[in-house]
Amino acid sequence: MSDPGSDTGVRGQRPKSDGDRFQVGPLERGAGQRIFLVRHGQTALNAAGALRGRLDPELDATGLREAIAVAGSIGRSGLRLVVASPLLRAAETAAHIAAIAGLRVELDERLVDRDYGSWAGKPKEELIARWGSLDTAPDVEPTAEVFARAMDAFLDVASRFRSGSAALVTHDAVLQLLLPALDPRLEQDGVIAQATGCFNVVEAQADGWRVTHVNVCPSPP
Repeated sequence: MSDPGSDTGVRGQRPKSDGDRFQVGPLERGAGQRIFLVRHGQTALNAAGALRGRLDPELDATGLREAIAVAGSIGRSGLRLVVASPLLRAAETAAHIAAIAGLRVELDERLVDRDYGSWAGKPKEELIARWGSLDTAPDVEPTAEVFARAMDAFLDVASRFRSGSAALVTHDAVLQLLLPALDPRLEQDGVIAQATGCFNVVEAQADGWRVTHVNVCPSPP
């Protein structure tokens, strides 16, 4: 059984990716901080390839299985906090993690999905075909604003404990901005794959943060 806390590679190594499937154990005493960045389970809008944004669908049957799987992988890792976007798909996923960890879910508006305005619920390709990209379309929240609020939430959570683990449950648009900012090795990867129900492992280092695992997808029961 692999434990991300045992990965002691130096900067420059690639983070391990979705080929790694494991249950995560607690960090050894005094080992520092570990934060799991989790993407919520699947909804009907994910399955349809539609932009979600501030729409609030619940998890579908697949998403429920994904939430149970990720909870089984990280719920016994010595979590001190479980913090989630208030949107139902994230809050439901977080509730499964918190139940195993014996914690309550804290909701944080700063972790909410990117606001796609009137484009929410429509195919992403439709928006790109008309405007060239998500970033140039009117009525879409600027990436700088998404990043600023999400990083504030991340740093607030990190400031609340000095050793052990925490879980933040959020959305792919948020994770794709946070991960390369926390670990510049990921910048060369372009868009970072984030499957529904995946988690990423971020560990504190003397010179900042290091992402040790990316897009880990536990097998649903």
